[in-house]
Amino acid sequence: MPRQENQPITDLGTLKALAHPLRMQLYRGLCVARTATASQLAEQVDEAVSLVSYHLRKLAEHGLVEQADPQSADGRERWWQPASDGVSIRDENFRDAPERAAAHLVATRLFHEQRADMYRRYLDERPTWGPEWNSAAPDNESLLRLTPADLADLAAELLALAKKYDERGRAAEAAGDTEGRENVALHVYGFPFRV
Repeated sequence: MPRQENQPITDLGTLKALAHPLRMQLYRGLCVARTATASQLAEQVDEAVSLVSYHLRKLAEHGLVEQADPQSADGRERWWQPASDGVSIRDENFRDAPERAAAHLVATRLFHEQRADMYRRYLDERPTWGPEWNSAAPDNESLLRLTPADLADLAAELLALAKKYDERGRAAEAAGDTEGRENVALHVYGFPFRV
């Protein structure tokens, strides 16, 4: 069965399951690794394996992660993978009731705080990445005059462009072209504002 490309999250329980700081770290770690054990993830997040296993099971209860095929001969190891290639959490699915809107806002703030932490860590480690990576890493701000439809179109085009580059990179890596290839986070925010 093919993997779901982008799993929409529309129910409050799944949103709350993902909007836990450690669970979001684990989910993100699995998206990067594609498959991992609780032990491997525990090392990444510096937590006990038992705690990581518990949170992976909670994510699995909501269909966000699933057991993966074993990657080693050790039958005691349980391997995990994301249940889809990503998730989509849209405002329109949570604005119908105040408690749903509030939960969506809390989750969105957590996701953005974690993304900001990732970027701050890159800035702190910038000297270790070397001039090629530092020159290539974009840091842009564009102040545009758009309609909601324009912004939605722009977002869809940027997502399609990012997907194209991800597919190209993964295909090259699968063909053995791993030299100089690293994980790259691309965070794009578009929002209205008034001055």
